[in-house]
Amino acid sequence: MQNQPADSPEDPRDRPHGPSPARRGTGTAPRRDDRAVRRLADVLPLLLTVAAGATDAVAYLGLGGVFTANMTGNLVLLGIAGSHGVDLHVARAAAATVAFTAGLVVAFLMTRDLPKGAVWPPRITAALAVSLVCQLGFLVGWAAADGRPGEVADVGLVSLSALAMGVQTACARRVALGGITTTFVTGTLTSVAEAASHGSAAHLPRRLGVLLALVLGALAGALALRHSPTAAALIAPALVAVTLALGARLHSVRRNP
Repeated sequence: MQNQPADSPEDPRDRPHGPSPARRGTGTAPRRDDRAVRRLADVLPLLLTVAAGATDAVAYLGLGGVFTANMTGNLVLLGIAGSHGVDLHVARAAAATVAFTAGLVVAFLMTRDLPKGAVWPPRITAALAVSLVCQLGFLVGWAAADGRPGEVADVGLVSLSALAMGVQTACARRVALGGITTTFVTGTLTSVAEAASHGSAAHLPRRLGVLLALVLGALAGALALRHSPTAAALIAPALVAVTLALGARLHSVRRNP
């Protein structure tokens, strides 16, 4: 058994001449590639989380106080608004919830049967592209109304925004992004507190990064909304477009290490 080292498949003819350049690289290049893949995979959920924070800020401040990425808060708002009878606020909250759910279903159908451990397969790119199209549609409608849509238009814009966020949430769930969600972070905050109670720092930087990303996204959206409604609505689609480009790069690196 001692005559079977880990590198036993090595061609014996290579031994008199020492390791070839290709073989010398096998000791370090894969590790460098793996580190690059991990770093890139960590960046993607952060970008999407910033986009979600900006999206919720625009929706909450500009579309009548509803969320389009955070359905927990939205359902609470729906209940509160419903206590006063059916009105426009109920319609917005209901539209957001239904559209978000529809986005989840569409993206889960588009990405079903993905192989285990898939990092960024082409179907994720295709599904996230649907989210981007919805966000661009929102941007066009929002800009056309100069950030002040009418009562009917704002329900449609809420639906487009929530549909995009539902698709994004499903995509993050389908791929190996460190177990991170990008549109709601209550679970992430719970994990941070649980780890702290056990004195564990596992995944702590990544999880804290996601919490910070959501806050920064919301801050950016709120500040932009003060000066330019169109710029505020542009933040999310711009970040999703960057994520799509980096995701395609990640898939290429994984496929051709």
